[in-house]
Amino acid sequence: MAVEGRERAGGEGRFRRQAGVALVLLGVVILAVAAFSTPWRILAAGPSDPARDFTAAQIARGEAFDAATSLPSYLSLALTIIFAGLLVGTTFGAKVLGRLRGPWWLRVILGVVVITAINEVFRLPLAMWFETVLRDYGLSTQDWASWAGDRLKNLGVETFLLGVMLLVLVALARKVRRWWIPAAIGAFALTVGTSFVYPVVFEPLFNDFTSMRQGPLRSNLLALAQRDGVPVEDVLVADASRRTTALNAYVSGFGATRRIVVYDTLLKAPQPEVELVAAHELGHAKYNDVFYGTLIAGLGSGLGAVLLFLVFAPVRRRTGVTSITDPRAVGALMGLLTFGSLLMGPAQNLISRQIEARADVHALDLVRDPATFIAMQKRLAIANIADLSPNAVEYVLYASHPSTPERIALARSWAKLNGVPEP
Repeated sequence: MAVEGRERAGGEGRFRRQAGVALVLLGVVILAVAAFSTPWRILAAGPSDPARDFTAAQIARGEAFDAATSLPSYLSLALTIIFAGLLVGTTFGAKVLGRLRGPWWLRVILGVVVITAINEVFRLPLAMWFETVLRDYGLSTQDWASWAGDRLKNLGVETFLLGVMLLVLVALARKVRRWWIPAAIGAFALTVGTSFVYPVVFEPLFNDFTSMRQGPLRSNLLALAQRDGVPVEDVLVADASRRTTALNAYVSGFGATRRIVVYDTLLKAPQPEVELVAAHELGHAKYNDVFYGTLIAGLGSGLGAVLLFLVFAPVRRRTGVTSITDPRAVGALMGLLTFGSLLMGPAQNLISRQIEARADVHALDLVRDPATFIAMQKRLAIANIADLSPNAVEYVLYASHPSTPERIALARSWAKLNGVPEP
């Protein structure tokens, strides 16, 4: 028995060394892909000054809105960290999920549902507080029934995807001692597959999408895409006005499911400004930003699976579960995934800000109208009540785009560089 125990311990040590090597290699690959696909050198913008383009009242309104939403946002973040800490550092999750009965696979699925439901119960008052602020400032057009329906659908999608992931993870761990290898491959495949099908399977759960009606705007947008060399079969309009007054557009999916979507609220803006927003989104399509973002996310998911293998042993002892194959371990796994997501957020935002700046430069190169670009940025900032001078902490934690003054300064630098009158 002692010999068998030493052999098993030696095998586990060898597996951990192999996983450690895989972790380093995946980390190097992720850094290489990020370095290759992220535009680190973009047109240098001049100093940004909100007072140059916005009135004191507009700046004050943005600051007041930021202050009103910061408290529920920070409380929600704190609650998320505390709850994840309970799941990872105590026996709370194991005790709660130990009450579940049934075959292991059912207990895994139910465990995801139960932990998600407990988390939602505590976060719901903060979410309602945030929604109330949005209504007070005129950004939300929903009633409580519509808001609750959207939130339930979002929770359902997240729970479904997380349940599939953890069910496969536990199943692999029950069959293979080096479970981190197929788990990493499966996490990568799930991330890529979800990104591919999300636009056509999940997005319609939240909005209705229709082809932009025939007219000068649609013709100009399709002509703009053709001139840019970006294949676009259609431009879709989302019925965002049933939820918000905010203005937005985005590109999602890749390959056969790539789509450029414009909020119906944006259609109230002057046509040249809408065309500039579309030119920005064409930049994302031209540089395959969604594809590279999905690739990095997939590789990151694979790295996360390897990291789970390496860190779960000490977590297992703290949480009181026998192994990762124990259905009661679902809580600890969800806590670790939460911490991983929080830690990756600032890096993702840093990359995203660079990519968004490149899309801005692309729009300026394509349309060559910095005055309209600045007018469009001002309209977006005022309609969306943007914080025109975000503090450093919020900028690092939450900002996926450069601030509006930074984007306006970029447009003025572009004008100087290209011999266009500075707006």
